Amino acid sequence: MYKTPCSRLTGLVGVSVKQKLVQNVPRCNQTARSLIQLHKRDPSNWLTYQHLNFLKRQYVTKNNSELHQRANPKQAPSLTIVDERDDSIERQVQRIPTIDPVVTDTVSQSENIASTAQPGISTSEPSADDEAVQKDSSSSDGVSSDEHPHVHVETDEAREARLDRQWKQLKVDVADLPDIYAKLAKIKLTALVVTSAAAGFAMAPVPFDPLLFFVASLGTGLASCTANSINQYFEVPFDSNMNRTKNRPLVRGQISPLHAVSFALACGIPGVALLTLVVNPLTGFLGALNIFLYTCCYTPLKRHSIANTWVGAVVGAIPPVMGWTAATGCLGPGALLMGGFLYSWQFPHFNALSWNLREDYSRGGYRMMSVTHPGMCKRVALRHSVGLIGLSTLAPVLDVTTWTFPVISLPINLYISFLAFRFYRKGDRSSARKLFFCSLWHLPMLLLLALLCKKPRTEQEEAAPPAASLALALQS
Repeated sequence: MYKTPCSRLTGLVGVSVKQKLVQNVPRCNQTARSLIQLHKRDPSNWLTYQHLNFLKRQYVTKNNSELHQRANPKQAPSLTIVDERDDSIERQVQRIPTIDPVVTDTVSQSENIASTAQPGISTSEPSADDEAVQKDSSSSDGVSSDEHPHVHVETDEAREARLDRQWKQLKVDVADLPDIYAKLAKIKLTALVVTSAAAGFAMAPVPFDPLLFFVASLGTGLASCTANSINQYFEVPFDSNMNRTKNRPLVRGQISPLHAVSFALACGIPGVALLTLVVNPLTGFLGALNIFLYTCCYTPLKRHSIANTWVGAVVGAIPPVMGWTAATGCLGPGALLMGGFLYSWQFPHFNALSWNLREDYSRGGYRMMSVTHPGMCKRVALRHSVGLIGLSTLAPVLDVTTWTFPVISLPINLYISFLAFRFYRKGDRSSARKLFFCSLWHLPMLLLLALLCKKPRTEQEEAAPPAASLALALQS
């Protein structure tokens, strides 16, 4: 079966329809009315100018059997006249140069006076004035035909405004580097990490060493700066789609990616070295492990699975463990308890935060519980809020605090659990916002109460076995 191309088929149909219309000229009025009424009844057969305009403008061209996409350039607005008989032909209307009316009046008056004064003289040969006028008119016509009728002269102010709207690389000022480094390191998050590590160091059942405390806090802060900088380096294309992160230094181009990586290495290598050589190797290993988990596990998982929240909770639970190991040199039940506080606290904190940022996370391509599993997001927040009550009760059982701590921490734990229950029942922005702001002061208050109720070291030494007391004596 032979198939004709669409263009040839439509041409044949058009010719046949035209011949039939020409044959039925006497009945054209009645036929036209019936065709118009039939055409109005069926809107699917309507043919508008947009269809023809779509056919005329091609956005994809084919060259050498390959498709190349090109943008349709935006042209300056110009007056056009479209011939209705042929839509493929467009011609521009040229501007007619303005003629001074005073000059035309004087010329016409002089011509009238000459014609009235010398009626019998032949005008076959033009005079010198007429030749000059013709030359001027021809020269003006030539100039007007040569120059483009729609030349747009851009002023300096318009050019500066256009350049300001375009993307351009910002110049780095040395005075702005501290602020850029603070944003790159997420200074608020780093301060929270150092605070939790300091709480773990203070809760350890050993004498307080100020120098060791300072070095451990400094190394933990440098490791946190490294992890946050590498995280922003990997997430530049995704952060640019989120309102919360679109003003970060790498997204705005304030510094180069090489500069950001250099800053991360300048913080990470000394930080891990301090924790390993000055504090102890176990704390240095935990610092390096935390950087690895945050940059190589948590960051890519954010776009693949909701398990990233649990991995991120493990990352947030390591700093207080680092503080405990920096003071004692070993892992103990108290270190795991301090890590458990941070692990459970992060779920009501982050789930409430991500609930009001669901649009941003969805736009950035992140798979969060609030986006893909909203019911699970509310349940997990409530579950771990109630779990904080159990962990507070477990603290005196492990000889970390006295029995006063579960009692005085019960009101704040009940309050955050109540807000988590409201968030679970309502699931609106207001309940999520209240739970998030409560979590901001709940953790510092909980750690402060634990420090105030810390079991005295003499009681811990009496309760410790002889081998452990001997080890503590040798270390002191």
